[in-house]
Amino acid sequence: MKVNFLHIAFLLLVSAVSGAAQPKGYVISARNAEHLAGEAALRDHVAFLTDSLCAGRATGTLGSTWAISAIGQEFKSSGLLPADGSYYRGFRTDAGRTAHNVVGFLPGNGPKYVVIAAHFDHLGTLSGTMYPGADSNASGVAAMLTMARMFKHLQNLGKTYAHTLIFVALDAKEQSLGGSRQLWREIESGFLRDPKTGRTVLPEDIDRMVNIDQVGGTEAPVHKGRPDYLIMLSEPADGRRDILHIANMTPGIGLDLDFSYYGSKDFTRLFYRSISDQKPFLEAGIPSVMFTSGITLRTNKADDVAASLDYAILRRRVLLMFYYLVRII
Repeated sequence: MKVNFLHIAFLLLVSAVSGAAQPKGYVISARNAEHLAGEAALRDHVAFLTDSLCAGRATGTLGSTWAISAIGQEFKSSGLLPADGSYYRGFRTDAGRTAHNVVGFLPGNGPKYVVIAAHFDHLGTLSGTMYPGADSNASGVAAMLTMARMFKHLQNLGKTYAHTLIFVALDAKEQSLGGSRQLWREIESGFLRDPKTGRTVLPEDIDRMVNIDQVGGTEAPVHKGRPDYLIMLSEPADGRRDILHIANMTPGIGLDLDFSYYGSKDFTRLFYRSISDQKPFLEAGIPSVMFTSGITLRTNKADDVAASLDYAILRRRVLLMFYYLVRII
């Protein structure tokens, strides 16, 4: 039997674009999405968010508005669905500033939801000095946007997910975790609805929350000589650390993993329980995970610029988080 390879290639292309069923025997692998986690794309996301146009992304500023709009457009381009017809969900911070979370849904087949979040706000421009916030937290937003596109690509190929993914770019982290508190208030009060089913997303529907906060730095390695590291903070029973270890064995990843904040119980508790966006979910009893590369001497400084990040290592971190999540959803 003569095999027409051009015809097979055409069928695969059409399936990828339309979401049609794959030819018999075709295996959908997470590796089919790896090409979307490119260093150039990650660099472009960080470059935009740290550009003078965004002016440091302080909550309630014009620069923040540019960031919010761009993230919403990226959600739309990736194929995520908006809740109640809009990706943008406005609220007021405790200080009275106008803020917006950006929310996009990737529907799954089951009743549970996984929230994947990264805050996009930063310090802004103070006394004429712009604080770009490349690592904190343009890196986390770039990682989240990249994974959203990867998950949607696999779905277009025919991959099914047991959980619906809720991707959220959080505002006002620098304003007492305003964005994550607002997101939880909406869930707790029944104000967030699934755009596919129309049903209200209830607190008991949230399977877990994954927070990505500073994942581009390499200047504070856990172990000397290993800038290719990643820290995951979680409760041991909730974090599925075994799954992370398995994902880390994927060829091309092999990061130096740690599950504490540099071996300190006190700092681990502080970073996990108190000072990042998983806190409102933890307080509500929702299993939560935080991914980070830790605070460096550039954090909250004017030299936290796009050029200071290692995009090859950032890409490996994105791949690890992606492969981890693929296995638990």
